[in-house]
Amino acid sequence: MSDVGPTSDLRRTTLRCPFDNSYARLPDRFYARRDPTPVAEPRLVRLNVALAERLGLDPAALASPEGIAILAGNRVPEGAAPLALAYAGHQFGHFSPQLGDGRAILLGEIVAPDGARFDIQLKGSGPTPFSRNGDGRAALGPVLREYLISEAMAAFGIPTTRSLAAVTTGETVRRETRLPGAVLTRIATSHIRVGTFQYFAARGDTEAVRVLADHAIARHYPDAAAATQPYRTLLDGVVARQADLVARWLLVGFIHGVMNTDNTAVSGETIDYGPCAFMDAYDPATVFSSIDDYSRYAYGNQPGIAHWNLVRLAEALLPLLGADEASALAAAEAALGAFGPRFEAAWIGGLRHKIGLANEREGDGALVQGLLEAMKANGADFTLTFRRLCEAAAGSAGDAGVRALFADGTAYDSWAAGWRHRLQDEPAEPAVRAAAMRAVNPAVIPRNHRVEAALAAAVEHQDFGPFDALLDAVSRPFEDRPGLERYTEPPGPEERVCQTFCGT
Repeated sequence: MSDVGPTSDLRRTTLRCPFDNSYARLPDRFYARRDPTPVAEPRLVRLNVALAERLGLDPAALASPEGIAILAGNRVPEGAAPLALAYAGHQFGHFSPQLGDGRAILLGEIVAPDGARFDIQLKGSGPTPFSRNGDGRAALGPVLREYLISEAMAAFGIPTTRSLAAVTTGETVRRETRLPGAVLTRIATSHIRVGTFQYFAARGDTEAVRVLADHAIARHYPDAAAATQPYRTLLDGVVARQADLVARWLLVGFIHGVMNTDNTAVSGETIDYGPCAFMDAYDPATVFSSIDDYSRYAYGNQPGIAHWNLVRLAEALLPLLGADEASALAAAEAALGAFGPRFEAAWIGGLRHKIGLANEREGDGALVQGLLEAMKANGADFTLTFRRLCEAAAGSAGDAGVRALFADGTAYDSWAAGWRHRLQDEPAEPAVRAAAMRAVNPAVIPRNHRVEAALAAAVEHQDFGPFDALLDAVSRPFEDRPGLERYTEPPGPEERVCQTFCGT
């Protein structure tokens, strides 16, 4: 862990960042210009070297005292245009007309060597006009959680915001108790949310909705610009990406925790890793978030919530979707109607690959659903069941490992008989099939008990060893690596984590 002494100098630095701040060129009502608030004693906890290089940034410069000062918000890099974004949102179904970045500052947008554009945002960087009496700071535990989970999601191949760096601040923040403060540097293809559109729609500012839609098209859906109905094409694109995204995270047992419209990015990336978690034993009713009192965002509810959020986007876009109300409603309903089939195709298709089926056959949906029902009835671990099926696909000797996960092993036997009959229609050799299954069924996920133990060591004892070890384990989740077997195992009864908490 690198150290840099106290500083409160917000002078522009000469550290090279290839900024081109398109969002800052939008009208002033889209944001509030605000520099980060300096911290007392920034110390670098973790720097994502590979991501820095992907962005065209110099990791050594970022790890220098000048770089750490930027990552902490104590200095602003040359070319940045710091601002807090305005947005609204439905939070657990209740609409808040103004939310906005209350503890985050968008430093600006950089253009990577391949031409891709990314936001650089500091989370925990001090109060903004949207803070609503909050302190604008972040605690170390939630910062490390977001770093860990977002990088695991990236390793799974799921579209996600990323974490470039985490620094401690040398200050404490008051939540239920005094906690060490930290700042996360988050990378996203953008921070445009469904709630951003809602912010302007709620104010009757159709011109701002149009400007924002044009910006989103230019940034994420450039082909829509040439379409006959560009705003309908934008909506079609967001619907498709959200359907694919939620299917993909369900396939690894992820539960978002706060699937509010302000946490639904139009880019199709997973954003906001607050009270999120990964399921152990399979049960669609699983929910971890301590603030989800009515299980709105339980595992099995997430596809329906994604559709609900997209309806809110369509409502905001209605003035742009047709020449009159009837045509606009028809366009919105047609776009939204595509969500269900798109999601089902991605979900069932993903499950087919998880059980080794490369070719689609009638009855495959019932086959995978039968496995899930048997898993639920018998408390089988979601991740381990699919991972051990890889061995069973290679030969019947692997059945014992899967069978052991079921309270009643005959439930697996009954399902496996139908599965093996179906595999006879697949042309691949067993070893090839098993290898393909290992490429989509992770051996390692960020198990909740491991995450909590790593965060507790860092927060309570300033021991970042468990965090670094877990981060290394989830960075290559599809590999069986000797010495890391403990990260593949589900929690014992005394280790189970039943609740996760929002970091606000």
